[in-house]
Amino acid sequence: MSDIILETEGLTREFGGFVAVDDVSLRVRRGTIHALIGPNGAGKTTCFNLLTSFLPPSSGKIRFNDRDITGMKPALVARLGLVRSFQISAVFPHLTALENVRLALQRARGPSFDFWRSEKALGVYNDRARELLFDVGLTGLADTVVAELPYGQKRALEIATTLALDPEMMLLDEPTAGMGHDDVNRIVELVQRMRNGRTILMVEHNLSVVEGLCDTITVLTRGRVLTEGDYATVSKNPDVIAAYLGTPHV
Repeated sequence: MSDIILETEGLTREFGGFVAVDDVSLRVRRGTIHALIGPNGAGKTTCFNLLTSFLPPSSGKIRFNDRDITGMKPALVARLGLVRSFQISAVFPHLTALENVRLALQRARGPSFDFWRSEKALGVYNDRARELLFDVGLTGLADTVVAELPYGQKRALEIATTLALDPEMMLLDEPTAGMGHDDVNRIVELVQRMRNGRTILMVEHNLSVVEGLCDTITVLTRGRVLTEGDYATVSKNPDVIAAYLGTPHV
């Protein structure tokens, strides 16, 4: 099996003449944590949308596990094992934490009429759902309605629902955005635990998170790859300092 799990070649997306992602060639090594960083408008989230087929590319190719997935429907991409989270928490606010995770677990049944089934019949998913809630630090909150959870716990719950899909590769879009220091630390610890047996590609603005977590960092600016390397290399690059950091990061 190839060491490269996800690869793009000349990936480009235009919107009415504006090039949001411009000739991006990306190679993500299997089993690593890889970050996409860059200033606002650099094309990071658009790149995520292209990788997971929420947007079709204007040109270029995307390969996952040596398979061309360019233009494939998002649901099919997810079934292949490439699953993403979003900047805005994508959970059901009026269901409990347990019910949210259980819905994700039901995916394994494929197309079905589970929404007609009784609560008791769906109980087969409860133990695994509780395990996932434990994994993300939400033990004891299984029966809490999601609307009552603070922001950091909602983000942790979204990661639990993503893990319920048992992905080979996870794309995390700003997992610590809007969080306080304690919540950031919990998410960092969670991502470190998740990496066992998985590959993670993440967009993240918090450079201390990137420094502590990521093996490889790709810097985007104006839709193009500016540079790539480990944190020590990237953080000292004068072009990165000018385009993204503003001043040398201490």
